[in-house]
Amino acid sequence: MKSIEDIMAMAQNVQAELAKAQDGLDQIEVEGASGGGLVKVKASAKGRIIGISIDDSLIVPADKQMLEDLIVAAFNDARAKADTASNTEMSKMTQGLPLPPGFKLPF
Repeated sequence: MKSIEDIMAMAQNVQAELAKAQDGLDQIEVEGASGGGLVKVKASAKGRIIGISIDDSLIVPADKQMLEDLIVAAFNDARAKADTASNTEMSKMTQGLPLPPGFKLPF
């Protein structure tokens, strides 16, 4: 059986690795799209919005409501992809750790 010092050292190592992984999430980029790719939102896996691209064909004053709806849809698509990328990266970090089912890290 491991001593309390060994367990604490392991916990500190896991915490440091998780912090490193969290920092790395901001470097992973995903792109959400709507309207068949006419509106695109680029985001980090941490959810930070990096950029928006709107096809010139959509910039018509009469279609303002549709454009706004497409932007919202693209943001939501980017956010869903960011969550997926984040969960994938974090699961790599926690693989092999003896955690109870459903336990989420970081704390």
